[in-house]
Amino acid sequence: MRILIVGASGHVGSAAAAALQSKHDIVAVSRSTDPAINLLDPQSISAVFERLGRFDAVISAFGSAPFKPAPELTPDDLTAAFTGKVLSQLNLLRIGLDFVNDGGSFTLTTGILSREPIPTGAAAAMANGAVESFVRSAAGELPRGIRLNAVSPTVLASATGYHDAFPGFEPVSDERLGLAFVRSVEGIVSGRTYTVD
Repeated sequence: MRILIVGASGHVGSAAAAALQSKHDIVAVSRSTDPAINLLDPQSISAVFERLGRFDAVISAFGSAPFKPAPELTPDDLTAAFTGKVLSQLNLLRIGLDFVNDGGSFTLTTGILSREPIPTGAAAAMANGAVESFVRSAAGELPRGIRLNAVSPTVLASATGYHDAFPGFEPVSDERLGLAFVRSVEGIVSGRTYTVD
């Protein structure tokens, strides 16, 4: 398969790429590649697909949200979480549908905060939950047999800079996370969130 991975230079994207690259043709894009992609800019998404052509699968390993105590979250913070984690990935799906082959797939990325709280994680939890709800609801409406899933990992062992923010959480390996992307891309299921705890 020809697979587009958006955000392949990050921890999650590199785990997905490592798990899939032995059997598939991986095309990795990010804000720093050529072509560069900015999921916050729909025109950037369109330009990348126009330049790179068709794919059998698209993986989004992108998402950002502010971390603040819930009472301190401003309307701008909540908008940033929705835009950075939800709308960005849904625009990739919306624009990319015309560039994915029949029977192909999209895999979005969420995270453990949709089901396990941490201090300052409310905005990210909201965004993760929104993506997962969308995946469950929208999967049955995609055309041409295209599947839609999400992968939702806990903190990664390789992402040591995040460990202090997840006290008591057991980090998982990149290899284990990568297997969830393999299941999503190579499997037959649609509408599923693959949790990696």
